[in-house]
Amino acid sequence: MRGGLRQRLGHARRIAAVLLSSQYAYMLEYRAEIVLWALSGVLPFIMLGLWSAVDAGGGLGMSSLQLARYFLSAFVVRQFTIVWVMYTFEEDNLNGRLSPYLLQPLPLVWRYVAAHLSEQATRLPFVAMLVGLFFLLYPAAFWWPSLPSVLLAVLATLAAFALRFLMQFTLTMVCFWSEKASALERLLYLPYLYLSGLVAPLALYPVGVRAFAFWTPFPYMVDVPARILAGETVPVLQSFAAMAAWAALLLPINLLLWRRGLSHYSAMGA
Repeated sequence: MRGGLRQRLGHARRIAAVLLSSQYAYMLEYRAEIVLWALSGVLPFIMLGLWSAVDAGGGLGMSSLQLARYFLSAFVVRQFTIVWVMYTFEEDNLNGRLSPYLLQPLPLVWRYVAAHLSEQATRLPFVAMLVGLFFLLYPAAFWWPSLPSVLLAVLATLAAFALRFLMQFTLTMVCFWSEKASALERLLYLPYLYLSGLVAPLALYPVGVRAFAFWTPFPYMVDVPARILAGETVPVLQSFAAMAAWAALLLPINLLLWRRGLSHYSAMGA
Protein backbone atom coordinates (compact mmCIF):
# COMPACT_ATOMS: atom_id res chain seq x y z
CA MET A 1 0.00 0.00 0.00
CA ARG A 2 2.82 2.35 0.90
CA GLY A 3 4.60 1.49 -2.37
CA GLY A 4 1.43 2.22 -4.34
CA LEU A 5 1.09 5.63 -2.68
CA ARG A 6 4.74 6.41 -3.44
CA GLN A 7 4.18 5.42 -7.07
CA ARG A 8 1.12 7.64 -7.38
CA LEU A 9 2.95 10.58 -5.82
CA GLY A 10 5.86 10.08 -8.20
CA HIS A 11 3.48 9.96 -11.15
CA ALA A 12 1.75 13.15 -9.99
CA ARG A 13 5.12 14.86 -9.54
CA ARG A 14 6.19 13.94 -13.08
CA ILE A 15 2.91 15.21 -14.51
CA ALA A 16 3.27 18.49 -12.59
CA ALA A 17 6.86 18.93 -13.78
CA VAL A 18 5.94 18.35 -17.43
CA LEU A 19 2.88 20.59 -17.24
CA LEU A 20 4.74 23.45 -15.55
CA SER A 21 7.74 23.22 -17.88
CA SER A 22 5.55 23.18 -20.99
CA GLN A 23 3.47 26.10 -19.77
CA TYR A 24 6.62 28.03 -18.83
CA ALA A 25 8.07 27.47 -22.30
CA TYR A 26 4.77 28.66 -23.77
CA MET A 27 4.83 31.80 -21.63
CA LEU A 28 8.40 32.58 -22.68
CA GLU A 29 7.12 32.94 -26.25
CA TYR A 30 5.07 35.92 -25.05
CA ARG A 31 7.74 37.72 -23.01
CA ALA A 32 6.96 41.10 -24.58
CA GLU A 33 3.28 40.77 -23.76
CA ILE A 34 4.09 39.74 -20.19
CA VAL A 35 6.30 42.81 -19.81
CA LEU A 36 3.30 44.93 -20.84
CA TRP A 37 1.15 43.07 -18.32
CA ALA A 38 3.68 43.82 -15.60
CA LEU A 39 3.80 47.48 -16.59
CA SER A 40 0.00 47.65 -16.65
CA GLY A 41 -0.01 46.76 -12.95
CA VAL A 42 1.61 50.02 -11.82
CA LEU A 43 -1.66 51.38 -10.40
CA PRO A 44 -0.24 51.29 -6.84
CA PHE A 45 2.58 53.59 -7.95
CA ILE A 46 0.08 55.98 -9.52
CA MET A 47 -1.96 55.99 -6.31
CA LEU A 48 1.22 56.61 -4.32
CA GLY A 49 1.82 59.73 -6.36
CA LEU A 50 -1.75 60.92 -5.85
CA TRP A 51 -1.78 60.33 -2.10
CA SER A 52 1.63 61.93 -1.71
CA ALA A 53 0.47 64.97 -3.70
CA VAL A 54 -2.40 65.62 -1.29
CA ASP A 55 -0.17 64.95 1.73
CA ALA A 56 -2.32 62.03 2.81
CA GLY A 57 0.41 60.67 5.03
CA GLY A 58 0.60 63.72 7.27
CA GLY A 59 -3.14 64.21 7.58
CA LEU A 60 -4.38 60.64 7.93
CA GLY A 61 -1.87 58.98 10.19
CA MET A 62 0.54 57.41 7.69
CA SER A 63 3.89 58.93 6.88
CA SER A 64 5.08 59.30 3.30
CA LEU A 65 7.58 56.52 3.98
CA GLN A 66 4.83 54.17 5.17
CA LEU A 67 2.76 55.00 2.12
CA ALA A 68 5.69 54.32 -0.20
CA ARG A 69 6.43 50.95 1.37
CA TYR A 70 2.77 49.96 1.41
CA PHE A 71 2.16 50.77 -2.25
CA LEU A 72 5.40 49.08 -3.31
CA SER A 73 4.32 45.98 -1.39
CA ALA A 74 0.84 46.23 -2.94
CA PHE A 75 2.46 46.35 -6.38
CA VAL A 76 4.47 43.19 -5.68
CA VAL A 77 1.48 41.33 -4.23
CA ARG A 78 -0.73 42.42 -7.10
CA GLN A 79 1.77 41.09 -9.64
CA PHE A 80 1.51 37.59 -8.17
CA THR A 81 -2.23 37.50 -7.55
CA ILE A 82 -3.44 38.44 -11.02
CA VAL A 83 -5.97 35.89 -12.30
CA TRP A 84 -7.25 35.65 -15.86
CA VAL A 85 -8.70 32.14 -15.96
CA MET A 86 -12.19 33.35 -16.93
CA TYR A 87 -10.97 35.01 -20.11
CA THR A 88 -8.90 31.98 -21.14
CA PHE A 89 -11.70 29.53 -20.36
CA GLU A 90 -14.19 31.67 -22.26
CA GLU A 91 -11.87 31.81 -25.27
CA ASP A 92 -11.24 28.05 -25.14
CA ASN A 93 -14.97 27.43 -25.01
CA LEU A 94 -15.79 29.72 -27.92
CA ASN A 95 -12.92 28.41 -30.09
CA GLY A 96 -13.71 24.73 -29.53
CA ARG A 97 -10.61 23.86 -27.51
CA LEU A 98 -12.57 22.97 -24.39
CA SER A 99 -13.84 19.59 -25.62
CA PRO A 100 -10.37 18.09 -26.27
CA TYR A 101 -9.17 19.40 -22.91
CA LEU A 102 -12.08 17.74 -21.12
CA LEU A 103 -11.21 14.39 -22.73
CA GLN A 104 -7.71 14.44 -21.26
CA PRO A 105 -7.15 12.50 -18.00
CA LEU A 106 -5.76 15.58 -16.24
CA PRO A 107 -8.43 17.71 -14.48
CA LEU A 108 -8.85 20.87 -16.51
CA VAL A 109 -8.34 23.24 -13.58
CA TRP A 110 -4.68 22.18 -13.21
CA ARG A 111 -3.93 23.26 -16.77
CA TYR A 112 -5.04 26.79 -15.88
CA VAL A 113 -3.28 26.76 -12.52
CA ALA A 114 -0.03 25.72 -14.22
CA ALA A 115 -0.46 28.48 -16.81
CA HIS A 116 -0.87 31.09 -14.05
CA LEU A 117 2.14 29.87 -12.05
CA SER A 118 4.30 29.75 -15.19
CA GLU A 119 3.25 33.27 -16.12
CA GLN A 120 4.20 34.46 -12.64
CA ALA A 121 7.63 32.84 -12.96
CA THR A 122 8.11 34.58 -16.30
CA ARG A 123 7.00 37.88 -14.79
CA LEU A 124 9.39 37.68 -11.81
CA PRO A 125 12.51 39.25 -13.44
CA PHE A 126 10.53 42.24 -14.71
CA VAL A 127 8.95 42.78 -11.29
CA ALA A 128 12.40 42.69 -9.70
CA MET A 129 13.62 45.30 -12.20
CA LEU A 130 10.70 47.62 -11.42
CA VAL A 131 11.25 47.24 -7.68
CA GLY A 132 14.94 48.06 -8.17
CA LEU A 133 14.01 51.13 -10.23
CA PHE A 134 11.60 52.24 -7.49
CA PHE A 135 14.35 52.10 -4.85
CA LEU A 136 16.72 53.89 -7.20
CA LEU A 137 14.23 56.76 -7.55
CA TYR A 138 13.11 56.70 -3.92
CA PRO A 139 16.09 55.40 -1.87
CA ALA A 140 14.59 56.58 1.43
CA ALA A 141 11.89 53.92 1.11
CA PHE A 142 14.38 51.06 0.98
CA TRP A 143 13.99 48.47 3.70
CA TRP A 144 14.95 44.85 4.18
CA PRO A 145 12.09 42.74 5.56
CA SER A 146 12.96 40.11 8.12
CA LEU A 147 13.00 36.49 7.00
CA PRO A 148 9.82 35.60 8.98
CA SER A 149 8.01 38.57 7.40
CA VAL A 150 9.09 37.51 3.91
CA LEU A 151 8.02 33.91 4.43
CA LEU A 152 4.70 34.98 5.93
CA ALA A 153 4.13 37.47 3.10
CA VAL A 154 4.88 34.76 0.50
CA LEU A 155 2.42 32.42 2.22
CA ALA A 156 -0.22 35.16 2.41
CA THR A 157 0.31 36.02 -1.27
CA LEU A 158 -0.07 32.37 -2.30
CA ALA A 159 -3.25 32.14 -0.23
CA ALA A 160 -4.52 35.37 -1.79
CA PHE A 161 -3.83 34.02 -5.28
CA ALA A 162 -5.60 30.75 -4.45
CA LEU A 163 -8.64 32.60 -3.12
CA ARG A 164 -8.81 34.97 -6.09
CA PHE A 165 -8.37 32.06 -8.51
CA LEU A 166 -11.13 30.09 -6.79
CA MET A 167 -13.46 33.08 -6.85
CA GLN A 168 -12.89 33.79 -10.54
CA PHE A 169 -12.99 30.12 -11.50
CA THR A 170 -16.36 29.86 -9.76
CA LEU A 171 -17.65 32.76 -11.85
CA THR A 172 -16.06 31.11 -14.88
CA MET A 173 -18.63 28.31 -14.68
CA VAL A 174 -21.15 30.78 -16.10
CA CYS A 175 -19.31 30.28 -19.42
CA PHE A 176 -21.22 27.01 -19.79
CA TRP A 177 -24.44 29.02 -20.14
CA SER A 178 -23.28 32.37 -21.52
CA GLU A 179 -20.77 33.48 -24.15
CA LYS A 180 -20.05 36.75 -22.31
CA ALA A 181 -19.51 35.55 -18.76
CA SER A 182 -16.37 37.68 -18.51
CA ALA A 183 -18.66 40.69 -18.02
CA LEU A 184 -19.22 39.40 -14.48
CA GLU A 185 -15.52 39.63 -13.75
CA ARG A 186 -15.40 43.20 -15.03
CA LEU A 187 -18.34 44.02 -12.76
CA LEU A 188 -16.63 42.37 -9.77
CA TYR A 189 -13.46 44.36 -10.48
CA LEU A 190 -15.03 47.54 -9.11
CA PRO A 191 -15.47 46.36 -5.50
CA TYR A 192 -12.15 44.54 -5.78
CA LEU A 193 -10.43 47.75 -6.82
CA TYR A 194 -11.76 49.83 -3.93
CA LEU A 195 -11.94 47.24 -1.14
CA SER A 196 -8.70 45.34 -1.76
CA GLY A 197 -6.32 48.15 -0.88
CA LEU A 198 -5.14 48.94 -4.40
CA VAL A 199 -6.57 52.46 -4.44
CA ALA A 200 -5.60 53.26 -0.85
CA PRO A 201 -4.49 51.43 2.28
CA LEU A 202 -7.59 50.31 4.14
CA ALA A 203 -6.12 51.97 7.23
CA LEU A 204 -7.03 55.31 5.61
CA TYR A 205 -10.69 54.37 5.15
CA PRO A 206 -13.41 55.42 7.59
CA VAL A 207 -13.91 52.89 10.37
CA GLY A 208 -17.31 51.74 9.10
CA VAL A 209 -16.09 51.23 5.54
CA ARG A 210 -13.00 49.40 6.76
CA ALA A 211 -15.08 47.11 8.96
CA PHE A 212 -17.38 46.33 6.02
CA ALA A 213 -14.42 45.68 3.72
CA PHE A 214 -13.00 42.99 6.00
CA TRP A 215 -16.28 41.08 5.80
CA THR A 216 -15.58 40.69 2.08
CA PRO A 217 -12.77 38.59 0.57
CA PHE A 218 -11.10 41.53 -1.17
CA PRO A 219 -8.77 42.94 1.56
CA TYR A 220 -7.13 39.53 1.94
CA MET A 221 -6.13 39.61 -1.73
CA VAL A 222 -3.90 42.70 -1.54
CA ASP A 223 -4.07 44.74 1.68
CA VAL A 224 -3.21 41.98 4.16
CA PRO A 225 -0.24 40.45 2.25
CA ALA A 226 1.04 43.94 1.40
CA ARG A 227 0.97 45.09 5.02
CA ILE A 228 2.76 41.91 6.11
CA LEU A 229 5.48 42.53 3.51
CA ALA A 230 5.73 46.19 4.52
CA GLY A 231 6.36 45.16 8.14
CA GLU A 232 3.08 46.42 9.57
CA THR A 233 1.12 44.72 12.32
CA VAL A 234 -1.50 42.37 10.91
CA PRO A 235 -3.87 39.94 12.69
CA VAL A 236 -2.33 36.98 10.88
CA LEU A 237 -4.39 34.12 12.30
CA GLN A 238 -7.63 36.03 11.85
CA SER A 239 -6.73 36.90 8.26
CA PHE A 240 -5.81 33.35 7.28
CA ALA A 241 -8.96 32.07 9.01
CA ALA A 242 -11.05 34.52 6.96
CA MET A 243 -9.40 33.35 3.72
CA ALA A 244 -10.01 29.73 4.67
CA ALA A 245 -13.66 30.52 5.45
CA TRP A 246 -14.19 32.17 2.07
CA ALA A 247 -12.49 29.25 0.32
CA ALA A 248 -14.70 26.80 2.23
CA LEU A 249 -17.75 28.77 1.07
CA LEU A 250 -16.70 29.05 -2.58
CA LEU A 251 -15.37 25.53 -3.14
CA PRO A 252 -18.69 23.62 -2.89
CA ILE A 253 -20.38 26.27 -5.05
CA ASN A 254 -17.60 25.83 -7.60
CA LEU A 255 -17.93 22.05 -7.63
CA LEU A 256 -21.72 22.23 -7.94
CA LEU A 257 -21.56 24.66 -10.85
CA TRP A 258 -18.82 22.59 -12.49
CA ARG A 259 -20.92 19.41 -12.42
CA ARG A 260 -24.05 21.16 -13.66
CA GLY A 261 -22.06 23.05 -16.27
CA LEU A 262 -20.55 19.85 -17.63
CA SER A 263 -24.02 18.29 -17.79
CA HIS A 264 -25.32 21.28 -19.71
CA TYR A 265 -22.25 21.27 -21.97
CA SER A 266 -22.74 17.58 -22.79
CA ALA A 267 -26.46 18.01 -23.31
CA MET A 268 -25.75 20.73 -25.87
CA GLY A 269 -23.73 18.18 -27.86
CA ALA A 270 -20.36 19.88 -27.40
